[in-house]
Amino acid sequence: MMSRQAFLCSLGSLYLFLLFVFLLMDVYARPANNSALKEKPADSKDENEILPPDHLNGVKMEMDGHLNKEFHQEVFLGKEMEEFEEDSEPRKNRKKLMIIFSKVDINNDKKIGAKEMQRWIMEKTDEHFQEAVEENKMHFRAVDPDGDGHVSWDEYKIKFLASKGFNEKEIAEKIRNNEELKIDEETQEVLDNLKDRWYQADNPPPDLLLNEEEFLSFLHPEHSRGMLKFMVKEIIRDLDQDGDKKLTLSEFISLPVGTVENQQAQDIDDDWVKDRKKEFEEVIDANHDGIITMEELEEYMDPMNEYNALNEAKQMIAVADENQNHHLELEEILKYSEYFTGSKLMDYARNVHEEF
Repeated sequence: MMSRQAFLCSLGSLYLFLLFVFLLMDVYARPANNSALKEKPADSKDENEILPPDHLNGVKMEMDGHLNKEFHQEVFLGKEMEEFEEDSEPRKNRKKLMIIFSKVDINNDKKIGAKEMQRWIMEKTDEHFQEAVEENKMHFRAVDPDGDGHVSWDEYKIKFLASKGFNEKEIAEKIRNNEELKIDEETQEVLDNLKDRWYQADNPPPDLLLNEEEFLSFLHPEHSRGMLKFMVKEIIRDLDQDGDKKLTLSEFISLPVGTVENQQAQDIDDDWVKDRKKEFEEVIDANHDGIITMEELEEYMDPMNEYNALNEAKQMIAVADENQNHHLELEEILKYSEYFTGSKLMDYARNVHEEF
């Protein structure tokens, strides 16, 4: 007959075995889109160094036509945006926000008006511009190894394919000898789009060589009026369903977010449509005729448009202006901190005046 101690030991072993089986089943039962499986390998960093970025700081719309959800934070925080992302302690974030308030409030009347906010938005947008210029210098050196101040399309193409895992020496030799490159269809499509963009960035007289300034336009179209036009054409082309090179409201809100599989996804889609409808009617469609022209979208996309900056300033003030005096007091900005910084402050009013 089994002793009580042996029985308990056996029962414990069975429990551990079942626990192990459960954990194993849980690992294999996780969905394929688990965030851990989405992480890029460490060597994928090189690809992003020479590819035009998908996201442009301080620009209202993404390259693919989606609205920039972080635009307000980008034009209010500038380079300090990363500090609010990394530091989640409410007290420290509150102090940072109070310091920003004092910088925006240039006449020291303890409130922020539209003109003060406009000046601040332009200043922060310029910060993003200067940051892009500095990054471009580094990126340009990477694709201009001989240092002659110009980059040919073939030189860039070699670096791009090397970043995608192709052998750089083999690719360079094949291009030099005009041999056919065996490239997968997806990579070839990206290359074709980049080549179109390369030609657009090549200022007259065209020589298919980009200097550092032209390369900046290639990576950051917001720095060039000509490239901004090209980006607008691309967005309208993707959204325009009837081919008239204009956008109606229905065309603007029909860009699919994804397949709606449940109520939560439906809510996301509904919010997305609501945001785009509001942006169309209240901001982009300047003459309110129900049509977005290329010119209207270009003005909307231009980050250094002072008129847009003033309108944005008024909108940002309206969001938190609880006392309806068309200005922002410190308490209002602290209360609506999530809108301005992406960081929600708890107990925002505690010791405000003492700390300020």
